[in-house]
Amino acid sequence: MSEEITIDTQELGEKIVRVLKTIYDPEIPVDIYELGLIYDVFVNEDNDVKILMTLTSPNCPVAESLPVEVEEKVKSIDDLNDVEVEITFDPPWTQELMSEEAKLELGLL
Repeated sequence: MSEEITIDTQELGEKIVRVLKTIYDPEIPVDIYELGLIYDVFVNEDNDVKILMTLTSPNCPVAESLPVEVEEKVKSIDDLNDVEVEITFDPPWTQELMSEEAKLELGLL
């Protein structure tokens, strides 16, 4: 029984990542997942999701709207129960958190 749940939460995790990869920081042509703005995604047995994320800076122009967009888009996944997005600036975002793909896209490699 527990194996089934593990597969399900893993599958849900992958679905969530796919959705996160459709959300972009308006100032940077790279999705928020590749930018390294997503610190963690937790899915429990009740299919409640908690996403721990950051912003490129506390003064980011989308500080209000981006977490809402993340929550709404992730909530559109059928099998999920509840979605909570928490913003943290600890640790603060740096370019080091970006994937190789994002760095290539932005000409940083």
